[in-house]
Amino acid sequence: MLAGLLNGIFSGISVGSVLLLAALGLAIVFGLMGVINMAHGEFMMLGAYTTFVIQNALKGTPLFDAYIFIALIAAFIVTAIFGIILERGVIRYLYGRPLETLLATWGVSLILQQLVRSISWQLVTLIAVFCALYFGAMWILARRPNYEQIRGWSIAILLPLSAAVALAVSNTVGQLYGLAATKPWFGAQNVDVTAPIWLRGGLSIAGTQFSYARIFIIFLTIAAVLGVFWFLNKTPWGLRIRAVTQNRNMSACLGIPTQKVDALAFAIGSGLAGIAGCAVSLLGSVGPNTGQNYIVDTFMIVVVGGVGKLVGSIIAALAIGTASYIIGSNVLVDAFSFFPPLSEFFRFFSTISMAKVMVFALIIVFLQFRPAGLFPQKGRTVDA
Repeated sequence: MLAGLLNGIFSGISVGSVLLLAALGLAIVFGLMGVINMAHGEFMMLGAYTTFVIQNALKGTPLFDAYIFIALIAAFIVTAIFGIILERGVIRYLYGRPLETLLATWGVSLILQQLVRSISWQLVTLIAVFCALYFGAMWILARRPNYEQIRGWSIAILLPLSAAVALAVSNTVGQLYGLAATKPWFGAQNVDVTAPIWLRGGLSIAGTQFSYARIFIIFLTIAAVLGVFWFLNKTPWGLRIRAVTQNRNMSACLGIPTQKVDALAFAIGSGLAGIAGCAVSLLGSVGPNTGQNYIVDTFMIVVVGGVGKLVGSIIAALAIGTASYIIGSNVLVDAFSFFPPLSEFFRFFSTISMAKVMVFALIIVFLQFRPAGLFPQKGRTVDA
């Protein structure tokens, strides 16, 4: 029973570590801009697929044993770029409108899920040609002195024209190269990421097997937390982010470029989600719906920990991750076997879905007493 309890706590902490990685990014985005980003889970999914691509690209090469480190960097960069595109292309027009932001990011999350299912060379050609034509033409026209007068007409003409040309080019590519161009890269099915040899197996202590992959995830989370703490507290841009978080208007009056701060914060938050996705790929197969399995837990961590509070997110992530795993893995059933009514009670919740129900019920009760979370915002932060 002790071995099972130790294994449950260890596995729960590793799951909580993944949730913490994702919640760190969400806490930065939500804490700074007040944006409820429903596409955050899809950024995790993109990070996981980036790991899959890097793994296949380096398979059979001397770098394969170290591919996970390359994948971490690539996942951060890829998701950070997607985050900047989302912030610059959608969210910056919706600041101060939380309902519209929530709906827009939810729509983006559905688009990203379908993009992963359908992405192929033909689709890549379509998107690349459209972006080159439309945004290239708009960039050129933006330099004209009468741009504001012709902007509406330019969009009305360039948008369908660019779409028609891009569609024609992609269809031509599809006809020329056939299945090689039209076959989806990933499809709707899940894909498996193989861990490097040194991450396979586990460390045996007191009859309990501690997986190397889960140990790696725990140390990765510690490194990410320390990195975020250092960046926010020891760098000029971290200082600017904290200043904008506390009082946006005053920061703008003092010359801080709040728009750049928003884009940087969104990129960092999205990049952390990509790292979390890379970690998730070590725990199981990866699919288009991978992010949906974590997004609700991630929001719960931010709410329970207190918006924008790093320490609160750490405690909440470890508590929710560990509680979910222990309740859903029969550990409490065995632990209370000496008291049958209580053992049967925990047996009823000893599945993953029912364990989440119990944890969310506990969170609801907790929020009745502390609606602002473990570490509520105080002082000028609340007034800003």
